Amino acid sequence: MQIETINTTPYADQKPGTSGLRKKVHVFQQPHYLENFIQAIFDSLDDYAGKTLMLGGDGRYFNRPAIQIILKIAAANGFGEVLVGQGGILSTPAASCVIRKNKAFGGLILSASHNPGGPDEDFGIKYNIGNGGPAPEHITDAMYRHSREIAQYRILDAADIDIDEQGSCRLGEMAVTVIDPVDDYADLMSRLFDFDLLRERIGSGALSLCFDAMHAVTGPYARRILQEQLGAAPGSVINAEPKEDFGGGHPDPNLVHAHELAELMFSTQAPVFGAASDGDGDRNMVLGRQFFVTPSDSLAVMAANAHRIPGYKDGLIGVARSMPTSRAVDRVADSFGVDCYETPTGWKFFGNLLDAKRINLCGEESFGTGSDHVREKDGLWAVLFWLNLLAVRRQSVADIVREHWKQFGRDYYSRHDYEAIDAGLANDIFDQLRSSLPRMPGKTFGESTVESADDFRYQDPVDGSVSERQGIRIGFENGSRIVFRLSGTGTAGATLRIYLERYEPDAEKHDQNTQEALEDLIELAETLCGVKKRTGMTEPTVIT
Repeated sequence: MQIETINTTPYADQKPGTSGLRKKVHVFQQPHYLENFIQAIFDSLDDYAGKTLMLGGDGRYFNRPAIQIILKIAAANGFGEVLVGQGGILSTPAASCVIRKNKAFGGLILSASHNPGGPDEDFGIKYNIGNGGPAPEHITDAMYRHSREIAQYRILDAADIDIDEQGSCRLGEMAVTVIDPVDDYADLMSRLFDFDLLRERIGSGALSLCFDAMHAVTGPYARRILQEQLGAAPGSVINAEPKEDFGGGHPDPNLVHAHELAELMFSTQAPVFGAASDGDGDRNMVLGRQFFVTPSDSLAVMAANAHRIPGYKDGLIGVARSMPTSRAVDRVADSFGVDCYETPTGWKFFGNLLDAKRINLCGEESFGTGSDHVREKDGLWAVLFWLNLLAVRRQSVADIVREHWKQFGRDYYSRHDYEAIDAGLANDIFDQLRSSLPRMPGKTFGESTVESADDFRYQDPVDGSVSERQGIRIGFENGSRIVFRLSGTGTAGATLRIYLERYEPDAEKHDQNTQEALEDLIELAETLCGVKKRTGMTEPTVIT
């Protein structure tokens, strides 16, 4: 085995987004494309020689060959050891757990999260730093800079290694250790939640459940924890086998894509609790019998009940939410007298707050919730939190949420996604919106008068870094809000997301249909941005 230096030329499109670099599989399969990006990542880092790297992914198409290439480049660049999930599998929160437990230098997660998988679909890579969280902007900016300047990469000339059997081997001077992908994560969960109580309630049948793994990475984790350790009935975890194409489905845990679970939970055969997770295991959807919990409400309910959960018995230090997420959790934080931080979308923005111990619970409206146990959002952790809460309170999901609304008020909330629209057109829409912002305050649209309008700017309270143009916010005097944002998680065209929120304190008005309750804001959003008129689309691609 010898180290080869391969001459190459840059690709212009390797700028990481909020969750790393995501492209179609065929883009990553271009000559030197993957190799260039991995070398650019390593060129952006300092002082990693002889240290440990974590490597794994969600099992989607191209994960396995990518792992072999990355191992050889890591060996050629001087890493001392790489920890690899068996079969190349590691959920994103489990990867964060492994990095933190083993004090690894960092890790590479191979995933495009909730995006479809397969030969003609999506692939992605992101780098996580030593705290277990996504690389901050100064590192991703350096990656992009190096990718634009790269002239050669280093790779070990060696045969592929077996990643399907646990154990250690050598790849040149570097050790490769294949680990059980579930062990460390399951151990951490057992220390955060009351597994004895859960075994009693689940094993007795009092707390029946269905978890939809969507043929994605959480299947092995959910089977181990929910069925084997906590005694859920066989078959409680459905679509449990990870597949390279996610069984032909779209591994996004919402009512549209997790339709099998949704149909069950709104049927007469529904168990007490239902949940789903996404491609890489960091998102979650929570359902009760005939009842859907919005991610914003889920975060707020979890915050209000954290003291009931063993791992959080001392209560809240502080909370954080992404800017587009509803302000339901703000009212909980205010009631407990703790700070609530509003950050841009992207889990990396929570990392500094968590490390500085300013918060111990955080979440975003895109079905992501997490805490200080790792530095990623964590789908199965959120499911266990809810199960523990149900076991303690011995109420239904619907009753818990309705009691929460009665105490704090209800935020009617929805997100309308317009996917794969022309990027130039999307940017034109935003340019027009931005230009109108200075004139908006004081304007009245129907019964809504604009109180504030801006393009969200975030200054990190820990390190002082600034992130500009993170989404357009329009707030109204009646407490309603519309947010417009271009998503950075797709691979084709642009996705325009419109977030709609109306606060209703009157408990007598908490049973309205969400879309009907937001009808005036939906119409106003179209008046302001004209996305339907300008694209010819008659309705959003997805409504959540």
